[in-house]
Amino acid sequence: MSRLIGEVLADPDLAHSDVFRRMLQAGLQDLINAEATAKIGAAPHERTPERVTRRNGTRPKSLATAAGEVDLAIPKLREGSFFPSLLSPRRRVDKALYAVICQAWVDGVSTRKVDQLMRALGNDTGISRSTVSRICQEIDEAVAEFLHRRIDHTWFPYLFLDATYLDVRLRGRVVSQALVVATGVCGDGRREILGMSLGDAETTDFWTEFLRSLRERGLKVATDADPLGVALVTSDAHAGLKAAVKAILPGAAWQRCRVHFARNVTQRLGSARSKPVNALITTIFAQTNPEAVTAQYRQVTDSLRASFPEIAETLQAAEADLTAFASMPREHWQKIWSNNPIDRLNREIKRRADVVQIFPDRDTITRLIGAVLQEQHEEWQYGERRYFSETSMRKLIHTLHDHAEPARPELYLTA
Repeated sequence: MSRLIGEVLADPDLAHSDVFRRMLQAGLQDLINAEATAKIGAAPHERTPERVTRRNGTRPKSLATAAGEVDLAIPKLREGSFFPSLLSPRRRVDKALYAVICQAWVDGVSTRKVDQLMRALGNDTGISRSTVSRICQEIDEAVAEFLHRRIDHTWFPYLFLDATYLDVRLRGRVVSQALVVATGVCGDGRREILGMSLGDAETTDFWTEFLRSLRERGLKVATDADPLGVALVTSDAHAGLKAAVKAILPGAAWQRCRVHFARNVTQRLGSARSKPVNALITTIFAQTNPEAVTAQYRQVTDSLRASFPEIAETLQAAEADLTAFASMPREHWQKIWSNNPIDRLNREIKRRADVVQIFPDRDTITRLIGAVLQEQHEEWQYGERRYFSETSMRKLIHTLHDHAEPARPELYLTA
């Protein structure tokens, strides 16, 4: 910072806008480094009794400011994660929630709960439509850019698809709308939010259109010539989704979520009768190699034929779908055999949606949930840990090539 001030004093003709941008960048970087030092308990190269972890390089972050784009370096930690509070990782979501509440209040369709929230936000006397419009436009532009960005910068071997239902007011009626979200694990082992869509129901056409939009944005599909595309899709057993995956993502295996399958067993047998059955099925997923998984699966199926023939029949028919995970590296199994890894994301979506209860229109759903997804995406990108290690991702590459010509992992693994 002092060096920049010296430059200005030495040459008053320097472009003031550029100098201000550089001064702002230096100031922000100093604040980030100071916060990292406080979290770690020590400055760079300093040893103190209070130090709880160590720095592990940095990750670049571009920040838009009134003075232009500034490039910042976010310190990474060997243990835990760090994201500077001055960048306010949750501010966009809070603004989106505020905008949705305001929209409901202005449209006169808010519930008593929303009215109370408006008063808590300091709007006893009302809020103008122009103010709401300005807030919404700012959020909508950022969310639209995120949801429609290209995703061909890498390949995504694992794709997770899930849906939830939200209430929205359409044409004077409150109806339920299907919100579908796609997350993926990319070639370097990190997770990303790939997209979301809103529709009337989880029909085959709806899922097909959604998956096609991902392909149009650059989602790579596995082929015989290049198997490094979507290798495995994990989801529940919705018929429309399965049909869409088969049509739009050829070459991808489908993993039926084991948690959803256990719930289906409980629904069919009841809570008491299903407990021993689900406990027995769980032993399939305790095996440590593909051969043992197959052997245990068939043993469990046979053991259920006498007492629970309908469950045994279902298991036999679902063998390929419930054990698709076994063809992937062992290190990945626990995170690909169910949709559980995105449960936290689903909880955050529900938590934000429950505040609103009934959305005033479809655009407000996209605004709020899109902001939630964008913030989660950034947290995943700037977290210091990969979801899967680089070593295990190299194993996956060799697995997918399946003894074909030698794989070239350096082409697909990014830093």
